[in-house]
Amino acid sequence: MKMELSGTAVITGAAAGIGRAVAEILRDAGVDVLAVDRDERALATLSGMRTHICDLRSADERDALVAKASGTRYLVNSAGAILIKPILECTVADLRTIFELNVDATWDLTSRIGATMPTGGAIVNMSSAAARLNANTETAIYSASKAAVLSVTRSFAHAFAPGVRVNAVCPGMIDTGMQVEVLEGLARVRDSTPDGVLSGRLQTLPLGRMATAQECAGVIAFLLSDAAAYLTGQAISADGGLVML
Repeated sequence: MKMELSGTAVITGAAAGIGRAVAEILRDAGVDVLAVDRDERALATLSGMRTHICDLRSADERDALVAKASGTRYLVNSAGAILIKPILECTVADLRTIFELNVDATWDLTSRIGATMPTGGAIVNMSSAAARLNANTETAIYSASKAAVLSVTRSFAHAFAPGVRVNAVCPGMIDTGMQVEVLEGLARVRDSTPDGVLSGRLQTLPLGRMATAQECAGVIAFLLSDAAAYLTGQAISADGGLVML
């Protein structure tokens, strides 16, 4: 079955990493893409799509985005932040900072943009394999925020059915700038090196390697497409076998 994609799409976190890869895949499929990010310089390097500068932690800036995005067919909530810090050193302020972007913005855009979508619309929210691991004391706030995204996804899948589908993707180790940040942060906390952390983490993956941003973006494009017309409320792991059912 061919993946059919058409209409307009809003992609947050579109300046880099998975978000950028999704934006480029949809553009190449003929979708009218609105690429959203707070990094003006990186957005300017995108071609063949519209761009919108937005700090998603700002309610006012989200209001402006929602007004511009009304009626779009696809939404990908890819923007996110991570905090690497031992759990016993984390504060409520740390929690709030990460949740503002990873959860609040995802909830708000899903709710308000989703409510204007035409029948056949689709939303994909970015969760993480971290939301499904037994425990993680070094990225506990990030993991909690991504677990919340899964619950948000299921709830809106019910709220918008049957006309609009809502799913999530749970990436594992993806070869992006954020992964570099993760490896450096974990190395700092563990008194190790980024290469040492990477080697240890790859040993936990049956496929034995990181994914490219394009591989993960392909899963997202599938969930948006008509090929996934009978999928809603699902969380698809794109993690090389890190978390298995």
